[in-house]
Amino acid sequence: MAERAFQISSRLMVALGGAALLLSGAVDWRLGGAFFALFALSLFLEKRSWQISEKVGLILILLALPIFYLDWQRQWTAQATADERLAGVAALTHLLLFLSAIKLLQRKQDRDWVFLYLISFFEILLAAGLMTSPSFLVLLVGYVLVALMAAVCFEIRRAERNAQLDATTFLQRKRKSAAGRCGLSEWRLLAVVVALGFFIFGLGLPIFLLIPRMGSGAFAHAGEGVAGFVGFSEGIRLGEIGRLQQSNRIVMRVRIEGDDRMMRLRWRGAALDRFDGRSWARSSPRARLVPKGEHDLFQLGTIDSLHRLTTQTVFLEPIDTPVLFVAPRVVAVQGALPFVRLDAEGNLSTLPHPFERITYRVYSEIESDEPWGFGTERLGEIRYSIADARYLQLPSAIDPRIEQLAQDVIRQARAHTLYEAARAIENYLQTSYGYSLEMKASGEDPLADFLFRVREGHCEYFSSAMAIMLRTQGIAARVVNGFKMGEYNEAADVHIVRQRDAHSWVEVYSPAAGRWLSFDPTPFVPFQDGPPSDGLSAKLRKYAEALELFWLQYVVSYDRQEQRQLARAIGDELRAQQASFMSWADDALRRAQRGWQTGGEAAKRAATIIAVICLIAFVIYRTRNRWMAFWMKHRRARRTETVAFYERMVEILARGGWHRAPDQTPAEFAAATGLAEVAQVTEAYHRVRFGAQDLTTAEIVQIEACLRRLEDVARERLA
Repeated sequence: MAERAFQISSRLMVALGGAALLLSGAVDWRLGGAFFALFALSLFLEKRSWQISEKVGLILILLALPIFYLDWQRQWTAQATADERLAGVAALTHLLLFLSAIKLLQRKQDRDWVFLYLISFFEILLAAGLMTSPSFLVLLVGYVLVALMAAVCFEIRRAERNAQLDATTFLQRKRKSAAGRCGLSEWRLLAVVVALGFFIFGLGLPIFLLIPRMGSGAFAHAGEGVAGFVGFSEGIRLGEIGRLQQSNRIVMRVRIEGDDRMMRLRWRGAALDRFDGRSWARSSPRARLVPKGEHDLFQLGTIDSLHRLTTQTVFLEPIDTPVLFVAPRVVAVQGALPFVRLDAEGNLSTLPHPFERITYRVYSEIESDEPWGFGTERLGEIRYSIADARYLQLPSAIDPRIEQLAQDVIRQARAHTLYEAARAIENYLQTSYGYSLEMKASGEDPLADFLFRVREGHCEYFSSAMAIMLRTQGIAARVVNGFKMGEYNEAADVHIVRQRDAHSWVEVYSPAAGRWLSFDPTPFVPFQDGPPSDGLSAKLRKYAEALELFWLQYVVSYDRQEQRQLARAIGDELRAQQASFMSWADDALRRAQRGWQTGGEAAKRAATIIAVICLIAFVIYRTRNRWMAFWMKHRRARRTETVAFYERMVEILARGGWHRAPDQTPAEFAAATGLAEVAQVTEAYHRVRFGAQDLTTAEIVQIEACLRRLEDVARERLA
């Protein structure tokens, strides 16, 4: 039993290590398939003459070291433009799989199995730095249980090999294993391993929560980043966000605290101010570093009223842009970020993270839908500073029909102020044009083609049209790229923001109010090609996303900030439970006092019964040693009765002329008689007398039959 369990658990450890590397993306499916093919071949070759000898295995391992160096050089050259750590990770995974394959195919001693255990452990450790999916938790739990099983079986196997045969072994039909002598069946061994596994996880979880990660892992690679993530850096061409919207890939998850989670927000990314007729760009890429305060807080401003403050926690996926997405107007950012930059357009950025997820918290002052004194300047009387003149810039070859269209829209809406003009143009574009993800506008001036010919497009055409139309009327405006709020997942209490939620809108500046206000000229069109929002599959998807977010928040991105939040939440819950219990206990005590004071007979009888039960329990507890002694005496007496069959056999043999000498052991006496029946009864006697085992009904019947045959043999010998 121990040998079979040892082989199964040991090979499962190796298989789980290879599976972890495959699922983490460290190796492709071709290399993974080759490894598992060799794994299957090793099962076929086990204990056959075709296995690799220990000497050949050692030579192959020594050859693997220079091969590893050459592989690392090749990987580094192939990924010269990427993170250099990835080259070392790829070469290391190849080396680990190669060493595992060699050891699996060779004849194995105990040290070879230990070598395989260490390799599988390093594979799991490497996968822990590469995987951020909750599926790693399933792998880890399975690996720990299998590793415990392998360790226990390994020691039992060694003990069996080193054990010495006792003097009565020759009487046993089959020698018991070390596990059998310990009373460990396969199911009991599995139960012990599972219990140890739960003990380890139960002990390790508090340690993990009390000692958070001090920084990102050595190989904080989270899989393939969102490549080609355009529109959120130095510039954007018309149509690029439309291509981004054709994917359902998750960009970020945002949790909004309090009742603000049901508000309609946008996640601001990058604002652009210069337009050349085909693309938008930033005229001034200069940015300043925001000072980092206590608790990783980057403060950007202040707020007058706390009821307008909302807090968002952003879990941003690996993307190839340094932009931080926030809800305007941002007051502060908090998180384990190396730095935060703020440019002239209010764009926030940090260190690029194409292979890492990042988590940060945002404090924002929510914009009001009401103008609140915004844009009260009358048209023709608006005065901007020299620094704000860049928001009035127009392309060198703008179609004159755009300016005329803006004038007509404002005149027809009878708009007289800056705010009224902005609302008029916003409403005109929303109601007079259609939404489409297709790239229909073309030509030398795609914006004019959109306005006067195709009259359909996606969001950046609408935002560009509004910004340019306002600029022709002397109103400062800029284009902002970001995301809509996303789909709300009630199971995780987060908004799931996908690439299809990419959006572009307009910010308009009022010099009198001294602030910007957002306008969205894009018609509202719900997406029909996203994941289903109802039904069983949608519910399962939401629960899976909730599990993944829990894994990201409390395992992958767990740090001091999360530790403080978790400790605060646990403390609040404990205080609430304590207050609830004290209130319940106080009410119960008052009810009991009222019931006793009113002389309720039922209450008095219940109290009497409880007192009697407590008294009986106290007496039993005080006399437990006497009861235990009586039970043990009865058990010994019963055991003595059960071995009386041996004394009966000795008497039968004595009548037949076989007398047991005083210095003879039962085994020696059985050997001296040379009778198979005597050996069988003696073996049963040993198990009952010294092994503390009870005989089954079938065994009792067999012993009775042996005794009858011995009586016949004794009578024949006397005759």
